[in-house]
Amino acid sequence: MKVLELHHLKKYFATQRAVDDMSFSIDRGDIFGLLGPNGAGKTTLIRMITGIFYPDSGDIIFKGKRFDPLNDITRIGYMPEERGLYKKMKIGDQVMYLARLKGLSKQEAAKRIKIWFERFGMESWWNKKVEDLSKGMSQKLQFVTTVMHEPDLIILDEPFSGLDPVNANLIKDEIFNLSKNGSTIIFSTHRMEQVEEICDHIVLMNTGKKILDGTISEVKQDFKEHIFNITVDTPPFSSDYFQILDHTTGNWRIKIHENIQPNQVLNEFIQRGVQVVGFNEILPSLNDIFIRLVENTATARAFQTINEQ
Repeated sequence: MKVLELHHLKKYFATQRAVDDMSFSIDRGDIFGLLGPNGAGKTTLIRMITGIFYPDSGDIIFKGKRFDPLNDITRIGYMPEERGLYKKMKIGDQVMYLARLKGLSKQEAAKRIKIWFERFGMESWWNKKVEDLSKGMSQKLQFVTTVMHEPDLIILDEPFSGLDPVNANLIKDEIFNLSKNGSTIIFSTHRMEQVEEICDHIVLMNTGKKILDGTISEVKQDFKEHIFNITVDTPPFSSDYFQILDHTTGNWRIKIHENIQPNQVLNEFIQRGVQVVGFNEILPSLNDIFIRLVENTATARAFQTINEQ
């Protein structure tokens, strides 16, 4: 089931095309990475998905029907990168207030608050104020207020900011649990290693446009460069099948030539009597792919601007 579908979404501000013809869909239970450099249009896109902005054109389909911000917003949880909590208000009162806004009864809200506060070790926070919390503590609190009403769609913008490794793992485990229980999660971050670890599917946008869309494995396969690491017990030798990029004692990093299969390389080693201990392909990291695509897009945009002048 598609929880969210975007069809040719556009949002312009004066001469800036913040979101320019954006289309993608997200399945129920997916952890979806929304990526892009600063100024790519991610925040504007999120604000349209949450009903804060209205698109200039295009459609947002939420759970099979056209998105109705007034009625559907209670089924969405949004944790912005900027803190959205009341600094002077007592934490317990604040969480209760936000839960009631999301449609929970007072009794149900109290029950869920108790569960989440115990799960996150926050039982003693009830009478504290947000201004008394560290950045990491307020991040935990904001996560709880985002997911407590069990929304169908959860949007997390840099959810690990300010968290120590223990609490980052705690939040990460809860993200996986929410996904398993059917919540769909949009995860926006600049930390590519977190995306590789957490997300099922990603979209990369730049200057308002979508420049990449696929699963993590699909994206890595699409951008692989036929580079392999081979562990052997003999010094390097030259070959018509590959180029040696670098090597240390017992390990070579090689680039296999176009139209050459890995098995051909292995057979050459075997025919030379070389004992192969390990042979594995080195796929590019998401960080490498991100930088390559964003830089190429920037170069293309600059070239287009020059031609238009």
